Amino acid sequence: MNSSGRVSIKDVARLANVSQGTVSHVLNHPDRVSPVRREAVEKAIRELGFVRHEAARHLRAGYSSTVGLLLLDAWNPGFTEVARGVEDTTMDQGWTVVISNSARDIEREKTYLRLFYEQRVAGLIVVPHDQSADDLHQIRSGGAPVVVVDRPETGDHGMSVAVDDVAGGELAARHLISLGHRHVAFIGDEAAAAPVHARLIGVRKAVAEAGVDIRLDVIPAELTAEAGRETGEMLAAMPAGKRPTAVAAAIDLLAIGVLQAFLQHGIGVPDDISLCGYDDIPFTRQLSVPLTTVHRSHYDMGTTAAEMLTSALSGQVPDLRHVVFQPELVVRQSTGPVQPRSRRRTR
Repeated sequence: MNSSGRVSIKDVARLANVSQGTVSHVLNHPDRVSPVRREAVEKAIRELGFVRHEAARHLRAGYSSTVGLLLLDAWNPGFTEVARGVEDTTMDQGWTVVISNSARDIEREKTYLRLFYEQRVAGLIVVPHDQSADDLHQIRSGGAPVVVVDRPETGDHGMSVAVDDVAGGELAARHLISLGHRHVAFIGDEAAAAPVHARLIGVRKAVAEAGVDIRLDVIPAELTAEAGRETGEMLAAMPAGKRPTAVAAAIDLLAIGVLQAFLQHGIGVPDDISLCGYDDIPFTRQLSVPLTTVHRSHYDMGTTAAEMLTSALSGQVPDLRHVVFQPELVVRQSTGPVQPRSRRRTR
């Protein structure tokens, strides 16, 4: 072992009674080694528990078989689905994925991008932390190919996968308006993320084009279930006659928190207030009141991004450099026609 306690190629060679070059060939070009020597080296590797130093190998070779995936919010199940799509696709093609999480922190994002560059990853898939559509920052990858996810881009050089979130916001608002709701609240901080800003644009567009008077309340909230619960508590404390009859949440996690608060306070969903989420994360259909939501193809976004990146890494030009998925409204039990005030709970 070396001074760090790590088993080295030299240790394997000594136990197998072969040269260090033979060990290297077994690791990298086993077809060049005789079966007898290869078996001796493999046996020594098993006995010593040798694990080769991938970072050092990549540094020497100047290339890597690893791709980096930088998520925006690993606690959001939607981004977990993106990661699953990326991993399933890259593993099938012989690549390995290293995943990190910026946690909606731009400095943390920069740190991970630098570390990926230092580790010589072959390419990157990044869900960037863009706080607004007017402040889209450049992804610095040190020259490695990059696919940007959840941010629509254009141009002949970059690659991107996104969702038309303006259309998604319109879908949610038009659904609520079609049910007769004339007082709607949008919950979510549009300054926290560019996709949320786009969804609110869509909601406002649907309200403006409704042809009837709609009151739209915009309630800023962090993009967490806990913030949703706090907002739900605030709405529950309002007199029934002043509460909105429908809520459109910027993401499902917010909607789940709102639903918890409403049910705890005896506010019926959808009898007293209709509730619509956004994302269609996996367990929204299993809630006590299955959630109406706007579906985003998170898994397909991941597979598409991975296919783009691996094509670029193999020297091919992707068929499409920029893909924009269309959202779909999924109607479940949390939305319904607006009820006459006399039929709503007064608490």
